Amino acid sequence: MNTKIFCDIADIGFIKKFNKKKIVKGFTTNPSLMRKAGAKNYESYSKKILKICKNKPISLEVFADDDKRMIEQGLKINSWGNNVYVKVPVVNSKNKFTGKVIKELNKNKIKLNITAVYKSKQTEQILKVIDKKTKVIISIFAGRMGDAGKDPIPEITKSIRLAKNFKNVEILWASVREPYNYTQSKKIGCHIITIPPTIIEKIENFGKSFDQLTNETVKLFLVDSKKSNFKI
Repeated sequence: MNTKIFCDIADIGFIKKFNKKKIVKGFTTNPSLMRKAGAKNYESYSKKILKICKNKPISLEVFADDDKRMIEQGLKINSWGNNVYVKVPVVNSKNKFTGKVIKELNKNKIKLNITAVYKSKQTEQILKVIDKKTKVIISIFAGRMGDAGKDPIPEITKSIRLAKNFKNVEILWASVREPYNYTQSKKIGCHIITIPPTIIEKIENFGKSFDQLTNETVKLFLVDSKKSNFKI
């Protein structure tokens, strides 16, 4: 499986740098990343990103908490560029399924990225309200599952199986914690994995043998011990 790598970032400098990399096939953002990047005006900041990233898909998230406003924001965000995927959480803060929002936006031929998904049952709910033509990404938060002591692989695998009959649907491995997650995502046939910049750089260096890793590690320890002037 050729799992596509998307870069998960909102920082303008990083987007400029990683947009040039062939390994990076798209970008994902969220309101937290936007805030961290120093965005003050959501629309103007998003448009700055879109001036850099013109040809690769980019997910920009709604931040309303009710159906009506989510739909309004989704329609507006979609108008900013042809490469935009409107990111919609699978539930709102009251844990209510956003099926109405997903259905309405999808009906308007708006590409969607359904985010904060944790269960294959949620994937099943999503598949029931979308059409089979407009592109949809379903983002499953593997890393956060792992943080809670749960194995993400079974839920992602079930979601991939459920989406098999939908040629317009891609399953995305989200909230990456380590480079090996990329290898795991490929093994189970994930369509996309979204990764922060530092981990993408580590993936670019894949291929070292165990002997090389041993030698590099020992050398690093030796350099640090010399710098510290340790004596026994």
